[in-house]
This record gives sequence, structure tokens and C-alpha cells, in this order.
Amino acid sequence: MAEELSDFIEASGLLSYDPAAIDSIYKKNPIRLLRRLWQTLLPIGLFLVGVGWEKLIGSLEKDERKTFRAKEFTKLLVDLGPAFIKAGQALSTRPDIVPPKVLEELAQLQDQLPGFESELAMACIEKDLEDKIENIFQEIDKEPISAASLGQVHKAKLKSGEKVAVKIQRPGLREQITLDLYIVRNIAIWFKNNIGIIRSDLVALIDELGKRIFEEMDYVNEANNAEKFKNLHSGNDKIAVPKIYRKATSRRVLTMEWIDGTKLTNIEAVKNLGIDPNEMVEIGVSCSLQQLIEHGFFHADPHPGNILAMEDGRLCYLDFGMMSDITQQSRVGLIRAVVHLVNRRFDKLSNDFVQLGFLSEEVDLAPISPAFESVFTSALKIGVNKMDFKAVTDDMSGIMYKFPFKLPPYYALIIRSLITLEGIALSVDPNFKILGAAYPYFARRLMEDENPELRDSLKEMLFDEDSLKLERLDDLLTSATKEKQLDGEKILDQTIDFLFSTKGIVLRNELVNIIASKIDSIGWKTVITLNEKLPSKIRSKTIEKSSKIKKRAINMSSIKKMFKMSNMKSGFKRKIFFRTLPKILSTKDTYRMGLELMKKTSEKGIVRLVKVAAGVRQ
Repeated sequence: MAEELSDFIEASGLLSYDPAAIDSIYKKNPIRLLRRLWQTLLPIGLFLVGVGWEKLIGSLEKDERKTFRAKEFTKLLVDLGPAFIKAGQALSTRPDIVPPKVLEELAQLQDQLPGFESELAMACIEKDLEDKIENIFQEIDKEPISAASLGQVHKAKLKSGEKVAVKIQRPGLREQITLDLYIVRNIAIWFKNNIGIIRSDLVALIDELGKRIFEEMDYVNEANNAEKFKNLHSGNDKIAVPKIYRKATSRRVLTMEWIDGTKLTNIEAVKNLGIDPNEMVEIGVSCSLQQLIEHGFFHADPHPGNILAMEDGRLCYLDFGMMSDITQQSRVGLIRAVVHLVNRRFDKLSNDFVQLGFLSEEVDLAPISPAFESVFTSALKIGVNKMDFKAVTDDMSGIMYKFPFKLPPYYALIIRSLITLEGIALSVDPNFKILGAAYPYFARRLMEDENPELRDSLKEMLFDEDSLKLERLDDLLTSATKEKQLDGEKILDQTIDFLFSTKGIVLRNELVNIIASKIDSIGWKTVITLNEKLPSKIRSKTIEKSSKIKKRAINMSSIKKMFKMSNMKSGFKRKIFFRTLPKILSTKDTYRMGLELMKKTSEKGIVRLVKVAAGVRQ
């Protein structure tokens, strides 16, 4: 018993995940380990024997049996406790390891457990905050308002009268987690050494899981995350983050501002607040994309209980235990992958996955590009705005399971975050498409970002070889102008830089031709108007006849979008254009374009006059 207590104390003192330290704790005194092994390996073993037998007799090939076993596996994880629940949630985002049927069930794994006794909760507060309950709180509800695998939340009021939510960790959680991680890690080591068909490094996956669980168990870390998130979004008056009360916060106790809000999935309640649920979803999607692409620091668990609509129209984020970072290089890589997807460059898309760390450089990409093509071609035909994200990720899961993909941890969390967000949005709008909502944001980043790689991606988006695709420019600008936070000055700068770059020569020539035609058209219209005002005796009959011919319209849509910025939704001001005018006028190519425009306009005018003089109808 004394040995077990020693293990318990040692494990409770671990502040960060350390496989070697955990290994030494349980190797010294194996009694508690053996008891837990019996509790876990027996049900796991019985489950695997059952699955193996069905696989042997062929009954597992039936879809209903696969679904039944997947549900059974999910329930087994819940029964085994917090570490196994977290492992199941981690596996739910790993299509490179888990078959599609199991993946589907694990995605529904709820992190909910019954609460623990209030006496234990109050004792934890007093021990960690080193003070009596009555000295910290004016009042505190003894019964929790919610409970999950790591802890539970109580409503309280501070001595100052401020309403707060107090999150308290489960007693003995760290000790149970370390023991279960030790068991799961050793199972992973056995699988790695003995089961060759599993190509992903399960030990690395467990170590990543352990690192994240230890971060999530440290409520001081969660408090830091909340404050960092709040600072990053301080300029967005539509986003709210609860205040953290540091004096009433410790490693196992977190005290934050009480938020009165409504789950977005409760549509009627949101409407009763006088708020449009669709607007809340729009704010959530925009914020999530900003987290992923701009800040590189994102909320990895935006489930309905963690995002609330507030009376004042703000969207409030809660629970910052599960956060993740993305490097700038990975963010750029994701945008480049979107460009190649939209352009249907599946060969380059395969290379993007190598650059992002999904595939090793030794992998033969030849069979992967056609697989991408088979998945995305039909989806792209209906347009990015209408693509079904869940269907696409399901198809991608099949490819990742079939080919030697190894998913970086950040990607798994991104997919989890976006699928959860889409689930919330679909409860508000059954026709919602997250890819359609996200594409304008990606378009804006392409137009605004000064990163050289994204500049190259912009050129790649607009050109096939040396041929400018005006329809792509039109689509990109149309999408970009849907973004409410569009930076007009940056887009204008980007457009000018691109226009006068080496690649821009085709666009410059196109502009000269279009503007020359427009000037000629305006000039000819002026001649017709003046002719009509002349007395009938001296009026030109040839011009009169020509004016009755319907003139061919010139498609200026893309050009107007570039140069009539004052009409864009985001409120471009003409002063931005005039502020940029010196930059345009000081460019040598502007002078060359001017001369070419004069030449083209003169040529068109002379040709038209000759035709009129010869009596040729225009």
C-alpha cells in the first residue's frame, strides 16, 4: 500500500509529459500497474478476439457488423476512462490509421462523464488556492453545471460580487492519466514492433497525445491560452473571451468570468435574443480562418458548448485547454494547396502534401495524383462554393488510409476544428458549405499577402503558361470582395505590383487593347451624338446609318473590379487610389502603356474614319 501511495505522489508531481519519468515510476512498483492492466487489457482483449473471429469467418465484411463493432469500440473507450476517451478523440482525426467506419463513430465520441462529489471539489479548491472557500467566494454552487473527462464546472460569486465559473480538476486525474498513458504507450510499442501493417508511428501519436493531455490538465496553461487568444482578437468587437481571475486560479482550479450566453445550435433561443444565427455562424467562420491563417494559434475544440451567442451580438469562446499552433510555412502551404486544388493541378497538389509533411520525399506520387483527381474532379465541377466538406474529407480519408500518408498533429486538429464548426453551422443553415464560406478568405489572403510564395501562387492562379485567364481573375476578385475585412490599399498595391511585373505583360497588353477599344467606342458615340445635333441638311448620312447598327459590348467586368475599387463592399475610398497614383505614374511601364494606348487608339480612329469615308457600315 505504501508503495502504491509513493507511485501516486510521484505521478501527481509530474508537471509535463515525460515518458521516461512515467516509465520509471511504474517499473519500480508494478502492483497498481497490474491491477489497471487487468481492468483495461481484459475488455480490450475480448473485443479484439471478437473482431478477429468475425474477420476470420467473413462476417465483418458486412457494413452493419462494421458499424456495430465501431460503436462497441467507442463505448469501450468511454468505459475505460479519460485517457482512453482522449485517445479516441485523437484517433477520430487520423484517417491514415483508422478505417472510415470507425472514424465516423469516433468523431461522435462525447467528452462527458458524471460529476464527482462536491466535497472533493471544495477540498481541491482549498488545497490549491491555500485558503478557505468562504475567504475566496461569496457563494459557490455545490452541484456542478457540467462535467467532462478532466473536470467539472461550478457557478460561483467572488467576494467582489463578480459572477464566475470555477473549473475544478477530477481528484487523482493526473495519476490515472499517467498510468493509462504508460499502458497505451507500451501497447503501441508492441504494435510497432510486431504488427507491420500499421505504417504510422503509434508511439509518436501517443507521445503527442500525452503532451496535449498534460497541457490540458494544467489550468495555468489554459489561462495563458485564454489571455493570448483575447489579445490576438482584441481588435474584433464581435469576439468575446472571459476574463481570467489569476488570484483564484491554479494548476487544478481555473476561475473565469461567468458568461450568460446561448448555444448556437439552439436557434430559437438565439433568435429570441434578437440575433440572426446566420450572422453568428459567419462571425465564427471568419474568426476560425483568422486563427488558422493569420495568427497561427487556433481553438481546436469549438464544440457547441464552447461557442456562445451573447445578448450584445458578440460570439464568446470558452475552454482554451486544447489549442494548437501552425507555422507560417504550413499556413502558406495550405493556401498553395487550395490554389492547386482550384486550378485542378493534382500533380502539384501531391507535391504540396510532401512540403506540408503528409508524405515523405521517397513516396511515389504517380498513383496519388490520379487518386486526387478522382476525388476532386466531380466536386470541383459544381464549384468550390458548393463543395461538401464532409464528403470531401471522407473521400480524402480513404486516400490517406490507402496511401502512405502520415498526418502532422496540427492538420488533425484543423480538420477536427472545421468539421465541428461545420456541424454547428449546419444546425443553423442546412445548406451551409464551409468551403464556400472559407474561399473568399483564401482569395483575400492571395490578393493581400506580401509573402513571395503567395505572390507566385497568385500568378499561378491567374495564368496557364503565358495565357491570362480573365475568368479566374473575375472569380478571385468576386470572392475576395465578399470578405468584409478586405484591406483595399493592400489589394490595390498587390494589383499594381502584379500588373507591372514580368508576368503582367500579357495583362498590360490586354488592358491596352480593352481601353483603346473603349476610348474608340466612346469617341465614335460622341461623333454620332454630335452628328445628330447638326441640322439635317449638313448631317452625315453615312454616320447616321452606322449609328443604327448595334454596337458590340466590351466585357470589362474584371477590369472594372480592379480599377473601380470604390464600388467594392468593403468600402474602398477613392483617396486610396489617388494615394497610389504617384506609384503608378512613376513606373516606366506606365509610360510605355500610355504610348501604346495612344498608338492603338489612333490606329482604331484612323481605320474607322477611312471606313466612314468609304461608306462602310461600322
